[in-house]
Amino acid sequence: MKLAILGVGAVLAAPVAWSGTYLDADWAAKVCDAWNKSETLTSKLAGDWMANDGDRGYKTIRIYRDECGSDSAVELTISSSKDGKLAECVYGGKPTDKDLDGSMDYLMHATYADWQCMGRGDWGCGAMGAMMSGKLKFEGPKMEAMSVMAPFDAFLQLMDDIPGDADRCPTLPAKESEAKAE
Repeated sequence: MKLAILGVGAVLAAPVAWSGTYLDADWAAKVCDAWNKSETLTSKLAGDWMANDGDRGYKTIRIYRDECGSDSAVELTISSSKDGKLAECVYGGKPTDKDLDGSMDYLMHATYADWQCMGRGDWGCGAMGAMMSGKLKFEGPKMEAMSVMAPFDAFLQLMDDIPGDADRCPTLPAKESEAKAE
């Protein structure tokens, strides 16, 4: 009887696996949650990196898989906490209609294989190596990114920490203006 109860308890305690699509809007929300649990990302980016926000109070990061195209991009919005001591992810999901500002925002894309390589931190796939080798295609303030390599590496590792099905491309809902035009 004890064995049966222990066996059932083990089954009930097992985590439910998330089976979403890699780099879709739900996946981006999970990355946002993981960002906020990372001391490296929340504290090491709070100073000068976060201050370069054009007085908007936030920075934007858009990412996508090359195989799926730029229309499949997802977005993270990073904002300073009220006391300015943390860089917090306040949104992860489909892109907003706001244009990126290349002096403070980031657009990054890579193949699935390269995202995984960067996420594992394989040789030549750290932030610097990925940027220099072209594994990571990158638009935005490159010198700024290079000044925060440890947090940049921590961000890239989230790409491997959050699982997802890479056999299909994300399907994002049409923007409201596109849906009305149809």
